Amino acid sequence: MENKSAIAALAALAQSTRLETFRLLVRHEPDGVPAGELARLLDVPQNTMSAHLATLSRAGLVKSERQSRSIIYRADLDGFRDLTLFLLKDCCGGSAELCAPLIAELTPCCAPGAKSC
Repeated sequence: MENKSAIAALAALAQSTRLETFRLLVRHEPDGVPAGELARLLDVPQNTMSAHLATLSRAGLVKSERQSRSIIYRADLDGFRDLTLFLLKDCCGGSAELCAPLIAELTPCCAPGAKSC
């Protein structure tokens, strides 16, 4: 990931509705959530939600798929992984023991077969 892409992703998440939207979509993986339902759940006008989803999509954090008359939105976990790895790439100057607490904190939540994050 390049700096420009990371900055776009971080900027997209630096707004409360977009951050709440992304977190909601992560919780609903892999099924996703229709755009109208997102707007309802977050009590945001549909046109405003559409603009937020477009920002998250351009930043590589959300993807969409048309199903009949609905557009289903999902968190782009590959994009989020790329952002996270970009931020942690040079974690602690190569001192693995300094990064161990961070890795330990993520592991129970995201390990295969884990109940929930």
